[in-house]
Amino acid sequence: MALVDNLADALERIPGGSVILTSVDALADWARGQSLWAMPMGTACCAMELIVCSFSKFDFDRLGTFPRPDPRHTDVMILAGTITRKMQPAVKRLYEQMPDPKYVVAMGNCTVTGGIFYHDSYSVVRGADEFLPVDVYIAGCPPRPEALQDGVLQLRKLVHTRSIKEGRTYERTLELPDLESPRAETTDPARGALLRYTEEGVE
Repeated sequence: MALVDNLADALERIPGGSVILTSVDALADWARGQSLWAMPMGTACCAMELIVCSFSKFDFDRLGTFPRPDPRHTDVMILAGTITRKMQPAVKRLYEQMPDPKYVVAMGNCTVTGGIFYHDSYSVVRGADEFLPVDVYIAGCPPRPEALQDGVLQLRKLVHTRSIKEGRTYERTLELPDLESPRAETTDPARGALLRYTEEGVE
């Protein structure tokens, strides 16, 4: 049993220990959320969008998301592209080599649902969640790098709900950008344009 597990159990047994545990969780979750090292798993054309995220225009380094070639050094696997039945065991093996806690981001329609290739091919997996526990889904064909950035930020909020105590979680509110949200124009250009037309009185 890890020292962290013993610490969580010990804190819950002492008077006022839950307050200390909450503070320790906040510190640990902040540290984990700010340094989500990524295992880039580009299996098809969406890998181009995943690669461009590391370029200076988008600069994922400022989010603490560094691509690492070794699964033993990473926190989150970013799946980008079509997954075939032949590739599925290799992806699963790499996921199992990642240390806990670990997360999965499914990027692109083919990774999320099998995309257009699922219906005409016997060899395509219908979504990564058939064999991996996906935490964040990013739709699009292909999804923009900004969508992956937003997915990492949403994953960061999910990380903040975890605890070092097994089985204990914290609640968080789900946020979807609507037309009045300041995030609408940054996450979806079409929504931003619709918002501008509405303010000008154009239906």
